[in-house]
Amino acid sequence: MDEDISAINTSTRNERIKNFFINNKKRIIILLSILILIIISYFAFDEIKKRNELKIANQYNNSKINFFSGKKLNVEKEMIEIVQAKDKTYSPLALYFLIDNKIINSNEKINSLFDNVIDNKKLDKEIKNLIIYKKALYNADFDTENKLLKILNPIINSDSIWKSHALYLLGEYFLSKNEKQKSKEFFEKILILKNSNTKIKLKAQRRIQRDFSE
Repeated sequence: MDEDISAINTSTRNERIKNFFINNKKRIIILLSILILIIISYFAFDEIKKRNELKIANQYNNSKINFFSGKKLNVEKEMIEIVQAKDKTYSPLALYFLIDNKIINSNEKINSLFDNVIDNKKLDKEIKNLIIYKKALYNADFDTENKLLKILNPIINSDSIWKSHALYLLGEYFLSKNEKQKSKEFFEKILILKNSNTKIKLKAQRRIQRDFSE
């Protein structure tokens, strides 16, 4: 008797499942089609992304080769295109290449390219802080105190691993201006900072002992 009831229940359940698929055939087909489309789109997007990254990498390497082989005509244009592509690896490298090889002499243009790279939301937080620090380092020789502090504020007001570097840069900046009290304050902040870079902390200690000891 129990076996008969079990067989009936199984048959009823199978019939319900069959009817569900029959009654919802169009919806199921649509949902499956959407799911397949999403999967295809994901892999297609990933493939396009990889191809774009490879294209940018090749463009960067080719531009470097052309520059060092004397074919410098289009290097500036090509490197700027890489910077503006907002690639998290090659955009910063292209910017540094332009600066290191003095391809662009306009400070305004370089700062605009720095901002372009910094605005890239794909960048890791500490990579972005490193680029901000490098922007400040670039500007330290000619910018005003207020502008330099404005550039470095995002790092100084955070727990970034680059904070001690930023403080040391400001200490050196004010020392070069013969503003010793301000300079000393920044060096001292490095000494009490919990996550100070060991080498930077040692340099700050030596600077205080050498230039501020009475």
